[in-house]
Amino acid sequence: MPVEPLDLADDATAAAVHRVGRAAYAVEAELIGFDGIPALRESLAEMRERPLRWLGIRGGGGGESGEDGGLAGFLAWEEAADGTVCVDRLCVDPAWFRKGVASQLLRALLAGAPADRPVTVTTGAANAPAVALYERLGFTRGEDFSPAPGLAMASFTLAPRAPRA
Repeated sequence: MPVEPLDLADDATAAAVHRVGRAAYAVEAELIGFDGIPALRESLAEMRERPLRWLGIRGGGGGESGEDGGLAGFLAWEEAADGTVCVDRLCVDPAWFRKGVASQLLRALLAGAPADRPVTVTTGAANAPAVALYERLGFTRGEDFSPAPGLAMASFTLAPRAPRA
């Protein structure tokens, strides 16, 4: 399945991203024991206003869910003022868990991002599947932090893959 840019100006695409994000974050909330994940409460309009770049993978077929042609997963990122590529969110429709969607999205981002820039991402420290993914792809775990009582987050950085010219 090819990775493609997503245009959240398209109503159907934005609605699919919002739906998949909520479903994925609901699973993460259970994994980490914290239901206050900001994206879980984000409205469709708030999500669309974020200055992010979006990549997605669609399933086969022609329906709404990932299994029948809708969005299987997406990744959203932005470039920080210092050039760091910051992954804001990486979400997979639960119907597509354990099928390589997250790996494929992250690899596509890394292939397209400037190799001389670090890439950062955070996830719930207790989100074992996400932690394993980032470690498997060569990210180094930094210090955990707690942005809210009862929430432990893990930070990861992938060092630049090529020297700056």
